[in-house]
Amino acid sequence: MTVNSDRRFPAALAAAMAVRLECGRDGVDFEPYEFFLTADETTDWFRAWTGNNELNGDGFRVFGQDGTGGYAALWLVRGGRELGEQPVVFLGSEGETSVVARDLGAFLWLLADGFGPWEAAAWLELEPDWVPQFNHDLAAVAKLFAPDCRMSAMAIIVQAAQEFPDFNDEIMRLCR
Repeated sequence: MTVNSDRRFPAALAAAMAVRLECGRDGVDFEPYEFFLTADETTDWFRAWTGNNELNGDGFRVFGQDGTGGYAALWLVRGGRELGEQPVVFLGSEGETSVVARDLGAFLWLLADGFGPWEAAAWLELEPDWVPQFNHDLAAVAKLFAPDCRMSAMAIIVQAAQEFPDFNDEIMRLCR
């Protein structure tokens, strides 16, 4: 297997990942990478996550993780489309799966509204007193790169779930 020839983020993702996120009780649990994982690293992770050594990670571009090792990635499900047009997914360390945003523009606004990938995937399980913290720096990135995608975090999460209702089933079918 070869290493991804270009592991650089699209400009919008690079700008968002350069903003320091507040972690902790009222922040998000997300550690962005500087580059996408290599093809080999992504395949190793996906095989370990699914328990299926026949798979490769070609369908994902992993760009960060939460504190437990769950990964955030672009899911390359829209053939022939740019990376920014692909949905953002979360595959957690405990088997959680979720499409958290229908595309990169929506993901930027999700981050601006104070949600990381894990928080978007697990929003029903969040502590009742957890309050997302709007991030003005990320909002500036979202306004620059995705001005027409502005929605609330809840609307983004619901829209993604409605567009990709079978994501969990598709991933679970790959597991051994």
